[in-house]
Amino acid sequence: MDHFALQSGVMHAEDVALPRIAEDVGTPVYVYSRATLERHARVFREALDGVPNKLIAFAVKANPNLAVLKVLQRQGYGADVVSVGEMRRALAAGIEPAKIVFSGVGKTAAELEAALKAGIGQFNIESEEEGIELAEIAARMGCLAQCALRINPDVDAGTHDKISTGKADNKFGVPIDEAGQIFGKLAGQPSVNLRGVAVHIGSQLGDLAPLERAFEKLGNLVTALRGAGHTITHVDLGGGLGVPYKQGETLPSPAEYGAMVARVTKDWDVSLIFEPGRVIAGNAGVLLTRVVRVKRGINDPFVIVDAAMNDLARPALYGAYHDFAAVEPGGDRMTANIVGPICETGDTFAMGRDCDRLVTGDLAVFRTAGAYGATMASSYNSRGFVAEVLVDGDKFAVVADRIDAGEIMDAERVPDWLE
Repeated sequence: MDHFALQSGVMHAEDVALPRIAEDVGTPVYVYSRATLERHARVFREALDGVPNKLIAFAVKANPNLAVLKVLQRQGYGADVVSVGEMRRALAAGIEPAKIVFSGVGKTAAELEAALKAGIGQFNIESEEEGIELAEIAARMGCLAQCALRINPDVDAGTHDKISTGKADNKFGVPIDEAGQIFGKLAGQPSVNLRGVAVHIGSQLGDLAPLERAFEKLGNLVTALRGAGHTITHVDLGGGLGVPYKQGETLPSPAEYGAMVARVTKDWDVSLIFEPGRVIAGNAGVLLTRVVRVKRGINDPFVIVDAAMNDLARPALYGAYHDFAAVEPGGDRMTANIVGPICETGDTFAMGRDCDRLVTGDLAVFRTAGAYGATMASSYNSRGFVAEVLVDGDKFAVVADRIDAGEIMDAERVPDWLE
């Protein structure tokens, strides 16, 4: 459920009419609903009521906007970060350092040092080499790094190849058949408290079976590690729960996920960490856009909108589907190709899509754009960065300014020897 719906024939975000935002802020613009974010955060938390000891750490990569993070901080959420920039955003939003988990396969020495200085709650170590480097940095700084070893369970998540992270040939984690040996070596490092293990097999999962297989493998590993004399107090189960992008699409609910987790982990006697991202933010946002013109095509017309692949990359990058709807539908339908203005054929959101009939100047939205939307934007074709708005009831605020192409160019320099 989200809070984007028609009121008197006009799409609203909560109680704010989207044309009002378009008039005040311009288009394209991302629009987020506070009520939807809070509802999804609450539903996911309640789904895990059967798990006694837990930390829910929002995957900042899904939507790093400071206002979004602040909404989730006030819901008691921590943060899963994969860069020092994301860590700083989490801290700026008021998230306690102890509730921050630093994941990612390519943490630099400078990032490890910055995270140690910040006193974050846990590093998810992705390799033996990273663990040794972290131990050396922590020893030099005179501190103790709280860590978990990320395991690659060789489980196919059944999702898009580019967002699958738990197969043997993926770059993440250590092979599960080498985990015992690597864990033993890193656990002996004096400046590292290797207190557990972590797993994350992919994003936008539509089936709980791969997750359950991965968790069962992890449970067996926990038993084996304890049998080898190691103390295991924390297990990070990652994220990956999918959201419906198409109307009528059915995916596992947070309640079903929570019941599976409670059943599989009931005898583990650990604190569990979860890293939801898309399931919290996905349906909490739309990308509001305006039709530039409608162009005749060989078969179907092209509806050219002012949003482009630099604003919403998922369709070009993954072939991803986003529902596309008129802000003020008149009742008529059309079959059209939905495209942006970028000078690439890849700047295509949909081909042969049944949609509301649109004409030049009409407003429309790409739905389920609250996750992996603005955060993946670029300035390709020397376009600016899209603005972001947060709605709260009958009011709204710009929570990320539009950055135009001129401001981006102002950061560039021509060297003297080219003048």
